[in-house]
Amino acid sequence: MGAVRSAVFSPVTFAVALTSPTRPGRVEDSVISRMQFLRTALGLGATLWLVFAYPLSTGRQDFVLGKLEDLVLGCAIVLVAGFVGIAVFILGARSPLGRLYVSRLFWPLRAVGAIFLGVGMMWLMLAFLRGDIPVGQWLGGNDITFGFFGKTFGTIISGLVFALILIVGGLACAVGLVAALCFTLFATVTGLNSCFRTADVHELLPPLISPLMVWSLAVLQFFDDADVAAPAAVLTAFLVGGPLSVTALSVWEVRRLRNLYGITLRSALGRS
Repeated sequence: MGAVRSAVFSPVTFAVALTSPTRPGRVEDSVISRMQFLRTALGLGATLWLVFAYPLSTGRQDFVLGKLEDLVLGCAIVLVAGFVGIAVFILGARSPLGRLYVSRLFWPLRAVGAIFLGVGMMWLMLAFLRGDIPVGQWLGGNDITFGFFGKTFGTIISGLVFALILIVGGLACAVGLVAALCFTLFATVTGLNSCFRTADVHELLPPLISPLMVWSLAVLQFFDDADVAAPAAVLTAFLVGGPLSVTALSVWEVRRLRNLYGITLRSALGRS
């Protein structure tokens, strides 16, 4: 909690603090962490290459807004897939391990909630800047001096105050939009890299759940229109390559946890 409090004034640090595993006593393997970071970095790099290498299917604004919608929908799918995976894991655990794992669910929920918070703030800032929120109608037409300076001067003074509020509010929303964008991006990247802090529940959950999550997202992308006008072979490689690589890395991670730390699914469920 101290790391979170010290990071309040930095959206990037705050996002990382909310979405990084911090449970005391958790097995931390530097090799696994580096491989997870490399997987995430390669995935982001490949996505950026695809976007810049081929023309967009829609305009830039529609592309950005579409990505925000996909982010929310993707988080919802990840949340459902993660819930199913964690529920099966907890229901399969013998007492008292099941209750212990349930008590640790706050951390993954907070990591997912951080992304929805960031997206919600971005939507709010954009709505204000685009005029979708009728602030001017709420403020205009009222005399804040209550007739003290007369109707004419009172209206002029009120109009100047309202204009100042709109200008300051617009600047604040622009700054808030940048901060919310940075927060959301880093929360998403760090959350995906850590499988949304499921390691705080148990070390085996990230490699067990991450394949379920990425294959669920792949199914979503399969039924969605392509963002770029790329050849079908390239789009298929990107659609299938990511889930396959994540699955292979998960298998390797499970084997490493078993061989080096004696962490197995049977012991995690209390059945060894």
